[in-house]
Amino acid sequence: MENFFSAFLQQGITFFAIMDPIGVSAIALSLLSPNITKDQINKVAKKSALTVVIAFFVVIISGDFILKLFGIGEHSLKAMGGLILLLMAISMVNGSTSDKKPTEEEDKELQNHNDLSVIPIGIPIAFGTGLFTTIIIFKHQATTFTDLLSISLAFLLNAGLFYLVLKNSIYIKKYLGLTGQNIITKLMGLIVGAISIQFIVSGIINLSKMYL
Repeated sequence: MENFFSAFLQQGITFFAIMDPIGVSAIALSLLSPNITKDQINKVAKKSALTVVIAFFVVIISGDFILKLFGIGEHSLKAMGGLILLLMAISMVNGSTSDKKPTEEEDKELQNHNDLSVIPIGIPIAFGTGLFTTIIIFKHQATTFTDLLSISLAFLLNAGLFYLVLKNSIYIKKYLGLTGQNIITKLMGLIVGAISIQFIVSGIINLSKMYL
């Protein structure tokens, strides 16, 4: 049971740092209408949270298939996934969220749509490459049903937090301000950076044992 809570805590913190709900809510508000009502943003939050939950279960169910399809080993994925997370962490610490914002072409397309809760807020802003890679790594490390339960509960908890933060993003923005949101994103970036280094080192060490 102690191992379960230890794994759950580690996975929960990892998901929270990568998802960065405070930073995502700030980006979401910049995409949505400045005159959005509480009822409207609540609907957006619900749909976005549901989107990331569905995306999570799609990835965790198909994770092994993806690895086998491309012939990717766990340790190679760990090393490469760590590099992706490291780049993401550097971007967060530097105050750049370019990997989360839509491109100019996507932005033009989005202007023709009223509902942004699924794309781009749900995917790829909240559920991007960092979460995708991390879920597959955790899934491949899982050896028992309890491990899978821990991963699922940790993510569902963060999906719930994401919903609450996005739902109350207007008030959070007023309370924290842009500076406060940036500080939290930078702190999350440091955590993601530390996690990425662990993934890279672990992957390289295990690959070295296999090939040297």
